[in-house]
Amino acid sequence: MVHVDFSNTRSLIFDLMGTCADWNTSILRALERSPRTELSHQELAAAWRAGFFAEIHARFEAGLAAEDIDVTHRRVLDRLLGERGISIAEWDDAERHRLVRAWHEQTAWRDARDGISRLGKCFDTVVLANGTTRLQLDIVRSAGLPFHSLFSSQLLGLTKPDPRIYRRALELLDVSPDDAVMVAAHAYDLRAAKAIGMKTVYIQRATEDPEEDMAKVRSEVDLFIDGRDGTPTCGLVELARHLNA
Repeated sequence: MVHVDFSNTRSLIFDLMGTCADWNTSILRALERSPRTELSHQELAAAWRAGFFAEIHARFEAGLAAEDIDVTHRRVLDRLLGERGISIAEWDDAERHRLVRAWHEQTAWRDARDGISRLGKCFDTVVLANGTTRLQLDIVRSAGLPFHSLFSSQLLGLTKPDPRIYRRALELLDVSPDDAVMVAAHAYDLRAAKAIGMKTVYIQRATEDPEEDMAKVRSEVDLFIDGRDGTPTCGLVELARHLNA
């Protein structure tokens, strides 16, 4: 990581789940209401999230169109439950539907609301994330995140990390790559953004990128912020301080 001048920044483009919203807490709460309480809810939640990423990356590599994230989440959930010996008779369709819908209702990381609010007084604050517009609307509303605009993969017809999705977002914002910063808790996202000339900020979260070498990530991005302590002054508030917002 080298010193980068952010003074010409006009737009901050954010990933949503994991970066700004704490999906893990929300999914654990939903799982706690399910049958078979002897299951490790944390293990199942982590496997569900990992399975989702594996599915969307496989579809991207195969050149397939993005699908409704609810469909992906349901397919991954069905597979995980089957692997754990849980039949449709035990966790029926209504229960599985309830769990899939739980991804639409998320809490914000404690630093997210204040950080985004402060940043929004100085810069465009925009979501660019895989998924549907309905999902983004539901998460932003439930988490109370004050973004200026939402760009979903459904809306743009492309999937991250396709370089075209970042370029299309910049076109819609009427900014050049050098005037925009990608903010995410996922290294793959920032690598793709950096490849088209955007500046990059990595927000480290306790639930994200468990397989990544953080020393390597730190060396790749323009700014690395440790947002794992869970306080209201870390993460995006720290970013606001860094950008004098």
